[in-house]
Amino acid sequence: MKTSSILFLTVILFVSCKQAPTNTKLNGSVFGTSYSVIYDSDVNYQKEIDSLFEVINKSMSTYIADSDISRLNRNETVSVDNHFLNVFNTSNTIYKATNGAFDPTIGAVVNAWDFGPKGKIVALDSLKIDSLMQGVGFNKVSIKNNTILKPVTTFIDFNAIAKGYGVDVIGLFLEQKLIKNYLVEIGGEIRTRGTNVVKQSNWKVGVEMPHFDGEQSILKAISLHNEAMATSGTYRKFKIDDEGNRYSHIIDTKTGYPSKTNLLSISVIAQNCMTADAYATAFKAMGIEKIQEFLKTHPELKVFLIFENDKRELETKGFNGFPE
Repeated sequence: MKTSSILFLTVILFVSCKQAPTNTKLNGSVFGTSYSVIYDSDVNYQKEIDSLFEVINKSMSTYIADSDISRLNRNETVSVDNHFLNVFNTSNTIYKATNGAFDPTIGAVVNAWDFGPKGKIVALDSLKIDSLMQGVGFNKVSIKNNTILKPVTTFIDFNAIAKGYGVDVIGLFLEQKLIKNYLVEIGGEIRTRGTNVVKQSNWKVGVEMPHFDGEQSILKAISLHNEAMATSGTYRKFKIDDEGNRYSHIIDTKTGYPSKTNLLSISVIAQNCMTADAYATAFKAMGIEKIQEFLKTHPELKVFLIFENDKRELETKGFNGFPE
């Protein structure tokens, strides 16, 4: 009887001393925005994560003068790294799939447009646009032995996909460390694997309500499990012409002119964040009807649209099982 009592007491002490699961949370700044990483390990990987960001920036940041992409845009001969090649190849795939709606060579035209103060469009000279458009077209760019070949007038900008790629890089790094449960977020682009062990549930993320006045609020919360999500919005960067038409900061890759749109926000869920990021950008230029048609043959993409109807009222549409 005494032996049984001691054994019972030992079991109670073991159970009571068992620690509740915890997450490590890291935060910082990168790519002109903030990042956060949450994962179920006690090891602090802040230094390694920041080092990975430095490598990606050195490869693809157009804001760093001596980055590979900046040197390439100055028409220097550059042997690019695997990060650049990964983004290049995915960009090429999505460029073809969207018939050019996603095009990393539109950057020079985007940079040339001066929308002016207080949301007034200041039109570029048509000859200037025609000249810049001569260098547009990702099909004009190719790779040979890790060297990028392009026309001298072509400007490559991966800003619409590199943030999502950075999310994936950190996620894969954590997986190499045998971490199965994590959430990586950079500027609203997200990759999740496993679950939130603290809350014992899938990862919860928010879809933001569009506000033209800069206010921030959540339209709805959704669960993600082993998925990535990227959101692209037009409501923070838009201009209005003399007739009251709203134009997004997205430049039409076919014409070189700003896109008139009633789409305010596009959220895309995919298996990796690089893909979600690129498609979220492409869909802004495609419009609702083209997006709906496109998604019929791409069931792997879950999409949620927020847009204005003819009465300037907000409406939403979900496709391919986007979470309710």
